[in-house]
Amino acid sequence: MKSAQLHSRYNPQAEAARYIDSLNLKDDIQCFILIEPGQGYLISALRERFKESVIISLHVEDQGESLTQADYSLTGGEPLEIQKFLEAHIQHNAEHIKIIEWRPSLNHYRQAYVKILSEAAQFLKRADAGRRTTAAFGRRWVKNFFRNLKNVNTSLLYKQSSIPVIVTGSGPGLEEAIPIIKKAEDACLIIASSSSLLALHASGIKADIVIATDGGSWALKHLYPFYRSDSGKILAVNLCAALPSQTTQAAQLLINDGSFWQSVILHELSLPSVIIGQRGTVTATAAELALILSSANIYLAGMDLAVQDIRTHARPYSFDALFFEKANRITPFYSQSYTRSSLLDRGGSLDIYASWFKSQKTTWQDRIFSIGANSVFEEDASMHDNITNKKAQNKNDYFKLVKNDTEADNFCKRGKEALLSAMNNPEYSKNIKNELGSLLFSGEIDVKDRDLQDAVEQIAGKYS
Repeated sequence: MKSAQLHSRYNPQAEAARYIDSLNLKDDIQCFILIEPGQGYLISALRERFKESVIISLHVEDQGESLTQADYSLTGGEPLEIQKFLEAHIQHNAEHIKIIEWRPSLNHYRQAYVKILSEAAQFLKRADAGRRTTAAFGRRWVKNFFRNLKNVNTSLLYKQSSIPVIVTGSGPGLEEAIPIIKKAEDACLIIASSSSLLALHASGIKADIVIATDGGSWALKHLYPFYRSDSGKILAVNLCAALPSQTTQAAQLLINDGSFWQSVILHELSLPSVIIGQRGTVTATAAELALILSSANIYLAGMDLAVQDIRTHARPYSFDALFFEKANRITPFYSQSYTRSSLLDRGGSLDIYASWFKSQKTTWQDRIFSIGANSVFEEDASMHDNITNKKAQNKNDYFKLVKNDTEADNFCKRGKEALLSAMNNPEYSKNIKNELGSLLFSGEIDVKDRDLQDAVEQIAGKYS
């Protein structure tokens, strides 16, 4: 048996306990990810000290019957399977997660061990980025959700089409892709991230769906072209995003991030939605939305996921005006652009997003292609003729408008009452507490039920 080579022949349990003691682990660790722990002696050593923590084990191969079972365990697995497994069993807002390696396994399994360790480390990078974002914006997201409920005047039902889809991000590569998009716009469904809308609008391209998921108030600037022209018929939004009151004028395709508290409210209000988990970047959400809305090919444009020299975005870009306004002899526009691009490059977020796209590639083979620069997908120039030579499509056949006949204030009140009722239901309360606790009380481990309910009453009460 492989595991016989991974532990002490004389007292493997004592060996595992000594190893755990040597790590000087902090008492606030909520989740452990064990990399090939063999027969699980590490698990029992951890259980003695961390009785409430979740223990997850990732194995290279089946070790037979483990002496002590982990809470969740995965054997083998390709990169995407490992990522999905960790996403399923670790809350995206978990703050204290620790990877523990069992180094004898490295000597035995070598590259296979390194692969699993690399995937676990990559997951933690994304989880940490998500946690920091949640800490900064959690309360604002919940406020946005209830405020935006008042502006859902017309929601949207959809059925899957067979129309090719072009998804646009705001990366510098969008500029070289615009001539191709312009030729193909009548034959394709165009889903534009709100940050790419100004560049498309400047070239006379009208997006069919504009997607907005950013919770920061600055993101409102990206949506100005949507309301100042007829560019865009549908607004695909997560209700936690920062949205202006003019949203009532648009047909809304609601995006539910899959969290239980959002699902409770949307179900109570009978609002149709599409479930897409949080990915940290609107471009990833847009790509997943495209896969849901169409069975045809998907073409990505402006998703560079990298900085080109000092260029961070396609031109024109909504925020450039802010830098032009600040430009002077001492800090010219190009100096500001250099600083901005350097900070973005060093921040590492683009690498995290590129890694997520790479992990999805195996499931997207022969389905997703690139138009122009892209750090993940290779451009296939032969596909350009494929989309520019297609016939015009009637896109309206795949969407149906649903009018909301409930008064806006009552809408919010019903949503608040449904959420509070679910929080008092033992069957649902734990899930909701885990989700909303991290959003409304960032950094606090044990949030009292009464405090959580009071926070919901206070926030939702402003809009109901």
